[in-house]
Amino acid sequence: MKATLEDQAHKLLHEHNLKVTKPRLQILTYLMSHHNHPTVETIYQAQKSVGLINKATIYNTLNTLVKVGIIMEIKNGDNSTHYDFFVKPHFHIICKNCGKIADVFYPNFDKIEDQMRKNAEEQTGFTTSASHLEIFGLCPKCQKKTKK
Repeated sequence: MKATLEDQAHKLLHEHNLKVTKPRLQILTYLMSHHNHPTVETIYQAQKSVGLINKATIYNTLNTLVKVGIIMEIKNGDNSTHYDFFVKPHFHIICKNCGKIADVFYPNFDKIEDQMRKNAEEQTGFTTSASHLEIFGLCPKCQKKTKK
C-alpha cells in the first residue's frame, strides 16, 4: 500500500523529532503537494476553508520547518518570502522583475552543491549546515514586456 502525502508528512515530522500537530501536518502536506513556492499569504488563502490555522500559526510552523531543514525559505527579488519543500535536489531561478520562481533540476546537482560547501569550508573555516543556490534573470513573460 502506497503511503499518502499526509502519511509521508507525518513520518517526516516524526523523523525530525517534531510533535505532529494538525497545523504542521496541514502545512507540510500542502507544501509537499504544491510546488508553487508559496508565500504565507498563499498558504493562508489555500487553507482558509479548512479553518484550522491563522497566519501566526503558519509563520511559526514555517519557521520551525525551515529550522529543522524540512523546507527552505526563498527570499524573492520583490522582498517577499517563499517556501519550498525540497523533494529532489534543485536550485532556483528568480525573475528580477516580477519575482517568479522556477525550479531547475541539474544532473548531479547534489554532488556539485556538496563540493561547493566543502570548498567554502576549506576557504573560510566555516562549518556549513545548508546551502541554497539562486540564479536571477528575466522570465520569458517579462522579456516579452521589455522588447515591446
